[in-house]
Amino acid sequence: MDIYEKMKELGVELPPAPPKGGLYVSCKQFSESLFYVSGCGPAIDGPVEGKLGEGVTVELGQTYARACMLNVLAVLEKAVGDLRRVKSVVKITTFVQSADNFHEQPAVANGGTRLLLELWGEEAGLPSRSAIGVNALPGNIPVETEALFETKAAAL
Repeated sequence: MDIYEKMKELGVELPPAPPKGGLYVSCKQFSESLFYVSGCGPAIDGPVEGKLGEGVTVELGQTYARACMLNVLAVLEKAVGDLRRVKSVVKITTFVQSADNFHEQPAVANGGTRLLLELWGEEAGLPSRSAIGVNALPGNIPVETEALFETKAAAL
C-alpha cells in the first residue's frame, strides 16, 4: 500500500517540519541513498516540557516519542520530497529526559517505533534502535529522536 494511503487509513497527519534550533542542517544526505535526520522534539501544537519519572508517565512519554517521530518524518519528507522513496528505516536514537530512578527508556521509545512499524511494516519499518536516558534536553523537552533512513532513487 502507498505510504500516503496508509497514513490516511491510520489517521496520521504530518505537521509542518519544525524549524531548526541552532547551527546545523535538519536533514543531511550522506550517500546516494542515506539521509540522517537531526534530533526532533515532540512539540507540534505548542511547547512540551517535563521529565520522565517526575510527573511524565511512560504512556505520555510514548505519546511524545510518537510526536517526535512525526516531526522526524516531516523533516525527511521536506528533504526528499516524497515518503514513497523510503526503502528502510535504518536506525533511530531516542533520548529520554529521565529522573535518576527512571529506567523505562525503551518503553518510551516504543511510541515512535510503533508508528514506523504501522506505516512501513516490520521489514522496512523496524529500525535498529537506542533508547538513552539523559539528565537534560534542550528546552526541557522530555523526548528527542533522531533517525537514519535508506531511500530509493528519486523518480525521473
